[in-house]
Amino acid sequence: MAELITVARPYAEAVYSLATEQGKLDQWSDALSWLAAMVNNPDLAQVVTNPKHTAQEVEALMLDVLGSRGNDDVKRFIAALIENARLTLLPEIAAQFELLKAQSENIVDALVESAFALSGEQKAELTNTLSKKYGKAVRLDVRENADLIGGVRVSVGDDVIDASVRGKLQAMAVSLKN
Repeated sequence: MAELITVARPYAEAVYSLATEQGKLDQWSDALSWLAAMVNNPDLAQVVTNPKHTAQEVEALMLDVLGSRGNDDVKRFIAALIENARLTLLPEIAAQFELLKAQSENIVDALVESAFALSGEQKAELTNTLSKKYGKAVRLDVRENADLIGGVRVSVGDDVIDASVRGKLQAMAVSLKN
């Protein structure tokens, strides 16, 4: 995983730099999202990674699926990835691009795992609390995880706030062992 990030980061930074320079962050975000989805789709991935298909065929397929999102810069980017055998990095390039974009927009992403569905009021309160803690706008990704038994676990970057029943039980078990 670390190797993927290391190889993908320069591509993401180059695209981010170009997108910022052109004032087209949202357009690039959309195009990268589509490209990453293509590579993640098993049917398209077989075509994209199959050596029987020429670079031109792969490029044409990707641009056809992209449609109007495939401007000249996107075409050159796809060609460069194909030339360097880096198409499989697209999901990680897209993820790194989104991190750079979020940083520039002063937004932090928070993954919230909850044992039960959160109400709109609970989400708003959690967003407000996290915004104060991190000094940035917060974008929540809320997922239900019954394994937590109760409570929530919040991940923001490398920070993990585990206020789940399962987490508390595990902490108690560790302290009893020692």
